Amino acid sequence: MIHSPELAHAKKTLRAHQVMVRRQACAEGGEAAALQLAALAPGLRLVRDSIVAGYWPMGDEIDPRPLMRALAGQGCRLALPVVTAPGQRLDFRAFAFGDVLEPGPHGTLHPAMAAAAVVPDALLVPLLAFDRGCFRLGYGGGYYDRTLESLRKNAQVRTIGLAFAAQEVAVVPRDGHDQRLDAIATENGLITPETA
Repeated sequence: MIHSPELAHAKKTLRAHQVMVRRQACAEGGEAAALQLAALAPGLRLVRDSIVAGYWPMGDEIDPRPLMRALAGQGCRLALPVVTAPGQRLDFRAFAFGDVLEPGPHGTLHPAMAAAAVVPDALLVPLLAFDRGCFRLGYGGGYYDRTLESLRKNAQVRTIGLAFAAQEVAVVPRDGHDQRLDAIATENGLITPETA
């Protein structure tokens, strides 16, 4: 993905600011916010037996694990992403709490090679910033944008960004490569483009 120098600069500047915003939000109420996300599980209307790909949190990302446990309790099957190589889309492997995880690139943890490869019906997506149009600012690697573009070519997939409410910005800098999410879940509730 090649961005204009102006767009690249705008994203880099916003990323630097949002890292500090997220760090503060996590320090002030990370555990409580994660539990409030879990309470949103019934409202996400994910069908029983659907495969939901979450993520294992890094640093001060909002913790999706309480929500993932709640979704598993509703009958969803879980998966985690796997970074296979720089510049490539993510793969996904089946996951259940208690499974042993292996270290991956960028400080990630993912299921072992022996875990079944799966195609998710829904993705819980980490981010640095979001806007009311449900666009997200990620970390700059393009993994989720490539993955969503690929998945959407072949099937319907629901995408839900997870964030602290403090991570909201007026407008996320973007171009045609940036994938819009279907919803953003924060400790204050669910945002969709229709409710914005």
